Amino acid sequence: MVFTRMYSYNRLRMFSGFRVFDCKSSFFGLQISYSLWLFVQRLTQRNRFLFNRFIPLISVFLLAGMLTGCSAVSDGNTASESTLRGESSVGSAVHGVWLTNVDSKVLNSKEGIKEAVAFCKELGLNAIFPVVWNKGVTLYPSAVMKERFGIEIDSNFKGRDPLRELTAAARENGIKVIPWFEFGFAASYKSNGGHLLAKMPNWKAIDKNGELVTKNGFEWMNGFDPEVQDFVLSLIEEVVTNYAVDGIQGDDRLPAMPSESGYDPYTVGLYKSAHNGEEPPADHQNPGWLQFRADLMTDFAGKIYRKVKSVNPAAIVAFAPSVYPFSKTEYLQDWVKWVKLGYVDLISPQVYRKDIDAYTKTLKKDFLEHLPAGNKLKFYPGILLNVGSYKTDPDLLLQMVEENRKLGIMGEIYFFYEGLKNYTDLFREEIYPYKVSFPNLTR
Repeated sequence: MVFTRMYSYNRLRMFSGFRVFDCKSSFFGLQISYSLWLFVQRLTQRNRFLFNRFIPLISVFLLAGMLTGCSAVSDGNTASESTLRGESSVGSAVHGVWLTNVDSKVLNSKEGIKEAVAFCKELGLNAIFPVVWNKGVTLYPSAVMKERFGIEIDSNFKGRDPLRELTAAARENGIKVIPWFEFGFAASYKSNGGHLLAKMPNWKAIDKNGELVTKNGFEWMNGFDPEVQDFVLSLIEEVVTNYAVDGIQGDDRLPAMPSESGYDPYTVGLYKSAHNGEEPPADHQNPGWLQFRADLMTDFAGKIYRKVKSVNPAAIVAFAPSVYPFSKTEYLQDWVKWVKLGYVDLISPQVYRKDIDAYTKTLKKDFLEHLPAGNKLKFYPGILLNVGSYKTDPDLLLQMVEENRKLGIMGEIYFFYEGLKNYTDLFREEIYPYKVSFPNLTR
């Protein structure tokens, strides 16, 4: 266990010292140099004389490896593209964390927010993704919600503005804030649609049996309905307009709809108009019917992008969908297409896996196979730290970060903040021993 930890540590330090993701996909020169370095390191552990004799030679090989292995970006991006993206040769990556109001008390006070931001900075994080929309309420005073539903803010935060408090504290510490619209088109969780659908029953998502769409406990609004889309867009616009934020983020519920949905009159009418009056298939996994509805979600991703950029062209449009193709078959999230169409500045698939083989396999598929060419500098995966009673083993965490670095992915976003407390020394000394700036993703 100790040897594994030290070995991972040495390799993380090695990969953290320069921009691996500006290297060719084979990393051939770099791999040779690195392997030689490990060999000599072990060979000379007991002999300082040998170490002193070999170190000049190894330094030359390392330099040669970096020069030959790093002449181009692995997916066909050129070095000039890297420069245009604002990515310096060292020191620019997304080191982020999601901040929740569930299983966390950070947002309950201004003091708690300040302490959390300072803690993030201490651990080398440069971006916070705070929840601003869940369970049918906002975590900031919303004029849109007050007008439509008479609920200005989550009652736990009445009289305060946690988002404004967070943006102020983050600015003082040089940390980016990208609000996270967690619930997206989900109206409620195990509440039969909650107050949103109680007031707006015509907003219900409908399955093939004519029932309210419910999946994994979440009850859904009809995200295909223009009125529902306009409502969600108005919340996004409100945040980007009224707060000094660096962008917004949707997740596996925005833009998303369960693949069981779409049997409402409006969406059925769209399908029939495009298919000579033919009814949509009863099988919600029918490929053509699946793609038709996924394309409607892709269109909405474009609407989000254009809305945000119309308010602030420098604001980041970020999405953290499920991994592909699960994202598409289960939630109509064809995020590969979103990226291809230019609707995304930052893409962070939730690679939540509990063993290194599953993590590596999933990561490689999304990064090497599914991600459209020329977009690797936008890709920063989501890593699971903890959820419920589960806590990621420290060695597994190191292995996952190392797998990212092997592929040239120099950052990630962690779910979620409270989990950081279990790995304080690991972050300080091994995962982020070097502090880096946040990359320019919108240039």
